[in-house]
Amino acid sequence: MLELGVGFSYLGRQYKLDISGDEFFIDLLFYHVKLHCYVVVELKTVKFKPEFIGQLNFYVSAVDGVLKSESDNATIGILICKSKNATVVEYALKDIHKPIGVSEYIITQSLPDEFKSSLPSIEAIEAELNDGLSLARIEL
Repeated sequence: MLELGVGFSYLGRQYKLDISGDEFFIDLLFYHVKLHCYVVVELKTVKFKPEFIGQLNFYVSAVDGVLKSESDNATIGILICKSKNATVVEYALKDIHKPIGVSEYIITQSLPDEFKSSLPSIEAIEAELNDGLSLARIEL
């Protein structure tokens, strides 16, 4: 998350959206104070699949419809996967006209000393991701 840069305001993890009586949960929701827009982040612990774009596109549209005000800019969607095939990502995004990006994450054991005391361990992050996926599977 350090690579996102400054200006992000954290709004929640498993952020609940109620859409006409149906509940949906966004992995991470931020508001960017300089860009004046919401940022939806979806985390996947597996290789990119095209259907992930449909889910992210839905969340971006829902945030624009439910949370975004007239003074806000369009919501941005970020999908972070374990790995990706660039060609598959290109085809999946081809006719999507929303600001959506796909990136890979890399788990590393080295962390700068100044961040070690303020960030969770890799094991804690992996446990949270796995717990979130297990919860999502139960809800399906």
